[in-house]
Amino acid sequence: MPEPQTYPETYYAGAYWGARKEMPEECAERTAFFLKLLAECDPFLAQWYKPARSLKDARKHPLMPPDVATLSGLFRKGVNREPGGPPIADLGFTFWFGNGGRDHDSADLRILCGCYSEAVSNVCVLKLPTPGVSVNAAPLFTAPVLTNVMRSMALAWEPDWAVATSSDHRDLMSEVGSAGTFAGWIMYLSRHRGTVPPLPAPVRIEPVEDRGTLIILTPERLTASNPEHVALGHRVGELLSRAGLMQPVIPPPR
Repeated sequence: MPEPQTYPETYYAGAYWGARKEMPEECAERTAFFLKLLAECDPFLAQWYKPARSLKDARKHPLMPPDVATLSGLFRKGVNREPGGPPIADLGFTFWFGNGGRDHDSADLRILCGCYSEAVSNVCVLKLPTPGVSVNAAPLFTAPVLTNVMRSMALAWEPDWAVATSSDHRDLMSEVGSAGTFAGWIMYLSRHRGTVPPLPAPVRIEPVEDRGTLIILTPERLTASNPEHVALGHRVGELLSRAGLMQPVIPPPR
C-alpha cells in the first residue's frame, strides 16, 4: 500500500476587526502605512503589484512606494455589490493583490476595509508562501519576523485581534476556527479586550505602544506536528479564555 501523501504546513497572518465605517481614502491610507511597515519586516514583503490578468502584466504595475490616490481608486473599484446591482455600502471595499511571486513562492494580501455590517468582519490577511518550497521566504517563518508583521498589522489596522500561525494548527485549536477564539503561534489582542494574564514558559508577551499586546507562544517555528506546540496552544487558549479574552470578533447571531 502506498504511503499517504503529506503536505507542508501553510502559514498566514491575519488581522480582524469589527464594524468600522471608513471611506476608500481612509482604507488607502491604512494600506499605504501597512505596506511601508511590511517592507521593513523582510525584503520578500517589500514589493507589491496591482491586480492583473497575468503575473507578467502585474509586474508592470508596482504598488511600491505606496500611493494613497492609487490605492483609493483600487478600493473604489472593489466596492462590494450584487452582480449588476448597486453597491452594498455596509460591506465596505475589497482589494486583493500579490508580491509578484510564482505559485508556492508568492505572498498575497486580501483586505476588506470600511465594512460596518454587524455580520461580517473587516480583515487583512497575508497568505505566506509555502515553507520548504519557497526559495526566497525562509526568514519569514521565524518568530522575530512574524512578530514584526503582527506589530505592523496592529499599528496600521488597529484590529480587535490578529494571529500568525499555520492553518493546520488553527484547525487543531478550534473546530470553528473563528477569528478571536483560538491561540496561534503569534497573537495580538487589542487593549479593549482586557489584561493578558501570566502565561507559562516559553510564552513571551510584548506591548504594542498603547494599543494592545502581542503573545508569542514559542521562539521556534510552531507546527501542528509537534505535540508540545499543540498542548501549549490549548493551554494558553484556556488561560486566555478564562480571562475573558477569547471572544469572536463577530459574535454569532442570537
